[in-house]
Amino acid sequence: MTAWTEDELDRIGRAGELRIAGMKRDGSLRKRVIIWSVRIGDAIYIRSVNGPDAAWFRGTQIRGEGRIEAGGVTKDVTFHRTDELDAEIDEAYRAKYGTGSGGVRAITSDAATSTTLRVDPR
Repeated sequence: MTAWTEDELDRIGRAGELRIAGMKRDGSLRKRVIIWSVRIGDAIYIRSVNGPDAAWFRGTQIRGEGRIEAGGVTKDVTFHRTDELDAEIDEAYRAKYGTGSGGVRAITSDAATSTTLRVDPR
């Protein structure tokens, strides 16, 4: 596994939006969609605000690979399901995007939490 550079982590972590495309079975990329992401330490995490039925999330599960773009960084990545830092990730979303929005309530819901992915560079 390749590690993120500190510059990449900073730029992605500061970006308000992340564009993501999962990889299809044939190796081509799906259509990019915009989602939210958070940085915790040396890792980037994402969730599906619409839970596991969202098309982009299902697309990441086909091969566990794709591409992201955020903060001027474009990177081929792998996606890994995790539930180890759910409370910290919830707090990171609240700190980054605010506590009063419906979007933050949705991204910290049980349905969204069940889709937490760590994003690692390839």
